[in-house]
Amino acid sequence: MGKAFDFTLILDFIPKLLSYIHITLFILVFSILFGIVIGFIIAIPRIYKIPGLNRAAILFVSFMRGTPIIIQLFLIYYGLPAILQIVGIDITRMNPMNFVIITYALSSGATFSEIIRGSVASVEKGQEEAAYSIGMNKRQTFYRIILPQALLIAFPNFGNSVIGFLKDTSLAFTIGVMDMLGRGDTLIAATAHALEVYISLSIIYYIIAILLEKGFKKSEIHLQRHDHGIAAN
Repeated sequence: MGKAFDFTLILDFIPKLLSYIHITLFILVFSILFGIVIGFIIAIPRIYKIPGLNRAAILFVSFMRGTPIIIQLFLIYYGLPAILQIVGIDITRMNPMNFVIITYALSSGATFSEIIRGSVASVEKGQEEAAYSIGMNKRQTFYRIILPQALLIAFPNFGNSVIGFLKDTSLAFTIGVMDMLGRGDTLIAATAHALEVYISLSIIYYIIAILLEKGFKKSEIHLQRHDHGIAAN
């Protein structure tokens, strides 16, 4: 049982937790960057129905979206070293941060691939036919006509997903990464004031989420204005 609630400790804990925010943001940023690349790689076979690869992409996305991310984290953390040891590669001493980023990149990649695929499918087919009629090939049509519009359509869902992944980064401490939640765990052990620590963490995560949401909304408005300006010209 923890000690009696002390509101003043929240003001004391927040700066201590914030000193580890760079680790949380590092995980988020690099996971998202790699996830976007993975998302495109997975989306392409599904968009063009590439035999074999399309089926593999469907299975991958289904697994990543159908299992809890903490299980995925443990599978990567314990499974990847075991698999690589079979071929003589030892990564058992690799920084746990790398396993976290690999896991979150794969998980976010599965989500982004579905966002990309759905956005591409929502672009009016007539534009693709018009591009072919003026001599564009399939690749030019995709990158010059379809993809820019699809990215604009995908942007709101992308922003919501990033905010969701921010909350998932809190699981990194389960394999030894000292992020904000990991620091919070040490504060609980040292002070026995768990409620104050979790209130402090919730305040920090909530503020970050609000800032990200506002940033994405402003970016979306800017992109829409830019897109409308181009359309007008």
